[in-house]
Amino acid sequence: MNSPHDKSPGDTTHFGFETVARAEKVKRVGEVFHSVAGKYDLMNDLMSMGVHRLWKRFMLEVSGVRSGQRVLDLAAGTGDISMLFADRVGAGGLVVMTDINDSMLGVGRDRVTDRGYAGNIRFALANAERLPFAANSFDIVSIGFGLRNVTDKDAALAEMHRVLKPGGRVLVLEFSKPTLEPLSRLYDLYSFTLLPKIGRAVTGDEDSYRYLAESIRMHPDQQTLRGMMEKAGLVRCDFFNMTAGIVAVHRGFKA
Repeated sequence: MNSPHDKSPGDTTHFGFETVARAEKVKRVGEVFHSVAGKYDLMNDLMSMGVHRLWKRFMLEVSGVRSGQRVLDLAAGTGDISMLFADRVGAGGLVVMTDINDSMLGVGRDRVTDRGYAGNIRFALANAERLPFAANSFDIVSIGFGLRNVTDKDAALAEMHRVLKPGGRVLVLEFSKPTLEPLSRLYDLYSFTLLPKIGRAVTGDEDSYRYLAESIRMHPDQQTLRGMMEKAGLVRCDFFNMTAGIVAVHRGFKA
């Protein structure tokens, strides 16, 4: 099932600005993150000038997470969001940190373990479109800067709804559409001109960061994503723009 935002018919989808077979996108996205895993945190700091940390903390605040709860963190990467949740749920809670990419999950596992979080964080290699968890298992399901890389976003959102407990909430932190036109033009200039050059200088991989810029542009805007969450069965869906809409947190509840 294609996302409403994906205009490609049949078994094709978008990899950045390219139209590719759906199976090829999975493979190529995997190659991107295998390539950048080792320098992922450094690049996040350089790309956002450190502001990504504030975006993640804001998502935590609107999550309503409490001590003792169970959290599923999808596309967890190197574990920034998982560790923030782990601090809040405490020793009586649990965070399950997942990623589809074994290189990213490996870097994340090492980082989280080195920082002493092994007690209330568990790890799972998992595809967001087919989660290996029972229904009604988690109080919160989060995905930070990962939904745009998912091939079938509708399937992933439906799975998030399935594994969520009644009354729980889904949080999606993702790049979105700037609300100010002058800022949008500057952002495009930065994304398509400067960002790939930073990627080349730091990681030796210009193409991966060009894809990441393109994937942001192909991602649904704020209103479209809210509609997709509602279609997946989530209720009381809303969103919060940050940095003039460059990034947004979407939130939805399970009835």
